[in-house]
Amino acid sequence: MRSFQASSDFALTTNPESKRWKGIEGVVADHGRFGEVLANARTEIRSRWTEKNLYFLFVSHYETLYGQPNPSLKGDSWGLWDYDVAEVFIGHDLQNIQRYKEFEVSPQGAWIDLDVDRLRTGKEVDAAWNSGFQSRTRIDKVHKIWICAMQIPWKAIDPRTIAAGNELRLNLYRIEGGPVKRKFIAWQPVQSESYHTPEKFGRLRLVSR
Repeated sequence: MRSFQASSDFALTTNPESKRWKGIEGVVADHGRFGEVLANARTEIRSRWTEKNLYFLFVSHYETLYGQPNPSLKGDSWGLWDYDVAEVFIGHDLQNIQRYKEFEVSPQGAWIDLDVDRLRTGKEVDAAWNSGFQSRTRIDKVHKIWICAMQIPWKAIDPRTIAAGNELRLNLYRIEGGPVKRKFIAWQPVQSESYHTPEKFGRLRLVSR
């Protein structure tokens, strides 16, 4: 996947036709964890970057929405993955693939950010970590689409000098539906029940536009 450079940081918007997002080429996630075709699961994801932040825009088609009964928008929502959600798994270290960050946002605007190190004894997932990322969501019930925009500070995910040509490990996911009928949507199929399969992650490359 390519992330396209922006001349400056910008306010988050859920309008794919806005000046910042119009014409930006993205990728499509519409298959399951094992590569199976999923009906009505098309999810388009675009990305942009500046010296300070990395941006993602998810445009997600849905059949049903399964949200938290009383979502909290003030802090981490543990267990958010049990509901509808868009997810970014990203790591800068191309050698230590067991270390990466996880960002989740629900259609209702609930969120969680996690520091994951699958080799860390006793605490593989650190929920106390705070990235400072921001998000914004919108639900279009007429067209059955929900949109999520994320802004992730580089200082939270990559200590390198940010420049075109840099690559990161990446996978993009979405979950839709309740316990009985759930869709587990993946950009790069992981061939596993768990999204936490970094061996199957793809790559994100920063490019100038």
